[in-house]
Amino acid sequence: MNSKSVMDDNDRAAIERACMRLIVQYAYLNDERRFEELAQLFTEDAVLYRPSAPEQAIVGRAQILAAFSRRPADTATFHCCSDMLVEVEHAGAACARSRILMLSAPREHGEVMAGAARPPVPGVFDDRFALTADGWKFAQRRGSFWI
Repeated sequence: MNSKSVMDDNDRAAIERACMRLIVQYAYLNDERRFEELAQLFTEDAVLYRPSAPEQAIVGRAQILAAFSRRPADTATFHCCSDMLVEVEHAGAACARSRILMLSAPREHGEVMAGAARPPVPGVFDDRFALTADGWKFAQRRGSFWI
């Protein structure tokens, strides 16, 4: 961001792109089971509400990593993200809403059993982002499925 005290359209667009990138990175890293990298998308004190447990807060980067690391490896997921609306609050904070569609199938011996795919599950995420010394991070991620 430039050194002006007032954000211009380019500053806002850069923040919006950075936040949208986090949303997409989260989906890829989650589906690829790269949980250590996924946890780095969050601030140290972030709060995550997973769509599968929308009332259960997971607090802190270490706990987020631990929760993802406990996921069974016998299910493959594929998260599609869309309709990302990012609102820049100020130079250090933003929020967003986005839609997800989760596809899943059993995995056997490391291979996805595509013929056994489960029905798609739609959902939404409400996010809060914070600018840190390491760039933009999720400060809070609240998901819910429409099931």
